[in-house]
Amino acid sequence: MKRINLIQMSTGETGIVAEIQGGYSIQRRMYAIGIRPGKKIMKVSSQLWRGPVTVKVDNFQVAIGFGMASRIIVELL
Repeated sequence: MKRINLIQMSTGETGIVAEIQGGYSIQRRMYAIGIRPGKKIMKVSSQLWRGPVTVKVDNFQVAIGFGMASRIIVELL
């Protein structure tokens, strides 16, 4: 499977979270909003010029900052 970060995904694409790069702090924040390895994630939208990325995990949507989104590695389905 192809592995890319959340920024590189196209709008509407779905994948499985493979890993979250970074230290304890970023991993703890991602786990708190339901983003963890093995979870299915869909990119809903993104803004131009390094803006936030909106994703759908389980049955809710959440906006993630550009920097954090670039640390989430996804295996495309």
